[in-house]
Amino acid sequence: MSHARDDLLSERAQSLLRVLVESYIRDGQPVGSRALSRDSGLNLSSATIRNVMADLEELGFVASPHTSAGRVPTDKGYRFFVDTLMRVQGLDGSAVPEVHAEIQRILDSSNESSKALVAAASQLLSSVTHLAGVVTLPSTEQASVTQIEFVGLSENRVLAVLVLNDREVQNRILQLERYYSPDELKRAANFLNEKFRGRALPQVRQEILRELSETREHLNQIMIDAITVAQQIFESGSAERLEYVIAGETNLMGVGELSNVEKLRRLFEAFNEKRDFLHLLDQSLRGQGVQIFIGHESGYRILDDCSVVTAPYSAGDRVVGVLGVIGPTRMAYERVIPIVDLTAKLLGAALNSRR
Repeated sequence: MSHARDDLLSERAQSLLRVLVESYIRDGQPVGSRALSRDSGLNLSSATIRNVMADLEELGFVASPHTSAGRVPTDKGYRFFVDTLMRVQGLDGSAVPEVHAEIQRILDSSNESSKALVAAASQLLSSVTHLAGVVTLPSTEQASVTQIEFVGLSENRVLAVLVLNDREVQNRILQLERYYSPDELKRAANFLNEKFRGRALPQVRQEILRELSETREHLNQIMIDAITVAQQIFESGSAERLEYVIAGETNLMGVGELSNVEKLRRLFEAFNEKRDFLHLLDQSLRGQGVQIFIGHESGYRILDDCSVVTAPYSAGDRVVGVLGVIGPTRMAYERVIPIVDLTAKLLGAALNSRR
């Protein structure tokens, strides 16, 4: 029996692995040697196919579920398929009918805020792929401050309403050290609006840090209050916290591998808590082009049975967000990848045309 190394899979082994992965993605059933012999078009005996399968299993590309004689791809098998064997379907063919026109139509018709565009893109990814779609809101590094308002809540909390670029509204709840009266909040907001209106966020951040580090005797109480509260809004990262819109999580309920109720509950909780997930999207933000995290590659146990396909989107020449789909590892990668790629390009174009 040949002990092939990963990088030296024979052409025969690669062909059979490709047929096995495609068949499993299509039907969701473990694939036996008879089906492989029939579908591969290779003139191979069952014994030969069994030997090749044994090699692939030893190398960790396929596994045998206990209940059947067939085999299924592992995360490693999917990874090799995606990197080496897959024939990505073009979006002009029948593979993804009307996707281009549909994406264009939705993005064109959304002249509301970027958030509405993002929600439309997320919904669209979900309905076209029948998986969960996720899109982060465009980052606001280039945004300038139009207005700041504060509303007092209970227990020393304050709702800060930040208007950027005349139309993006961001709300933050701040936990303050002490109670601020409505009057103090009004004065703080007036001071900040006067000082920072029209300035870009990174500048505002620097200025606030500078003022905080300067001696306090130069500042009157209103300024101290305002700067203290503002620091909480503009602390590095708080104005740049990734936020995302997710759509179609319920699509995952119909997926065999994820149909365990407990597993789904944990997955939905992870979407809601957003923590782990944001880290993954953050990685994608810094990457180039389409990125694919298969099963355990995401580094999060909760996503062990899922794959995440992402692509960054740009406004001007700057990457401002990332979008993608979440589904089972058994997803139609050759169809999903070009859809994610195209949606990212079109979302970027739609954002650009509105600048």
